Amino acid sequence: MILAVIFCTCLIVSNLMEIKTVDLGFLTITAGVVVFPISYIINDCIVEVYGFSKARLVIWLGFGMALLVALLLQLGLLLPGADSWAHQDAMETIFGAVPRVFAASFIAFLSGSMVNAYVMSRMKIAHKGKGFSVRAILSSLFGEGVDSVIFFPIAFGGILAWNEIVMLIVTQTFLKTFYEILILPVTVRVVRWLRSIEGHDVTDNPDMSYKWWKINEI
Repeated sequence: MILAVIFCTCLIVSNLMEIKTVDLGFLTITAGVVVFPISYIINDCIVEVYGFSKARLVIWLGFGMALLVALLLQLGLLLPGADSWAHQDAMETIFGAVPRVFAASFIAFLSGSMVNAYVMSRMKIAHKGKGFSVRAILSSLFGEGVDSVIFFPIAFGGILAWNEIVMLIVTQTFLKTFYEILILPVTVRVVRWLRSIEGHDVTDNPDMSYKWWKINEI
């Protein structure tokens, strides 16, 4: 439950931070890059300790909460302001994201997170539970790659030049994966702590269903 709450919070906050761009030397990234990889780290921990089914449930929960926040923010924008309210334009600038960007973000998150969880689970089966660090990095590389490949063309196709979009895809994928590599020692400690607390370590059945659209397995 604690991991699910942190996962949803990081996802929602990263979406709100995406409106700000940050200069990182010769690169320009979005502020959400600071927070978003944390959701992938938590995703890895959930798959490793609780299995793909629980990770899928948390991913759908995060998707639902992010969508709920987006809808409630739009409702807040539509409500008539008081005579003393003088910040409607600022609120619309921050929270009134174009539906195209919202759609790109939601589709990319859902796809990338599911790929991350799937790769993590299948690699754990193939490696018989060994090599967590390698699984964590490679699953994030695949997940972040799918996320970026989906998000940037949908959000910025026809707005930015395609060479810029390709550069953003490559840059964001490797920056987020590098972020996970840096924080990997913390991730390993969290996984060990969870194993000791829960007293088990789930390895998925090789023949189990990996249907991503299911909320959970019963």
